[in-house]
Amino acid sequence: MGELKAKHVSESITEQTQLVFYSHLNSQKRLFGGTLVSWIDVLAGVVARRHSSRHVTTAAIDNLQFKRPVYASNTVVLRGKITYVGHTSMEVRVDSYVEELSGELKLVNIAYLVLVALDSEGKPTPVPALICDTPEEKAEWEAGKRRHALRIQRRMEAF
Repeated sequence: MGELKAKHVSESITEQTQLVFYSHLNSQKRLFGGTLVSWIDVLAGVVARRHSSRHVTTAAIDNLQFKRPVYASNTVVLRGKITYVGHTSMEVRVDSYVEELSGELKLVNIAYLVLVALDSEGKPTPVPALICDTPEEKAEWEAGKRRHALRIQRRMEAF
């Protein structure tokens, strides 16, 4: 296989909108965390597929902190982008918001996921390099390098 062409962060940015129904709620009448995690995982998969042009699988989901509750009939907006790439893996950041009727977005969650690109036999395969154009994208890349090193350390410590 030839050299993979590097891609810009902007080439795989993805947004998804979900309306929260009563079937999405937990016993406290708030959005069930597992439902939000599922939406985050699906969106991250789309972002990673767009970057790698491959099927992908989720390898890790970093710390999830819920900053505000989400209720029935709220609109949830999820935005995902590639922040860091390794040889076969991609780190995807997904920001989740509640969209007020005014259009104002209120942060619910920031999640970082690691997805791995797969070849036709389901084995890890190389991904394109990432081109960071803005200072924010470059800062995310540097933070992604630190998170990547932490993941390696945790794996070695069987964390």
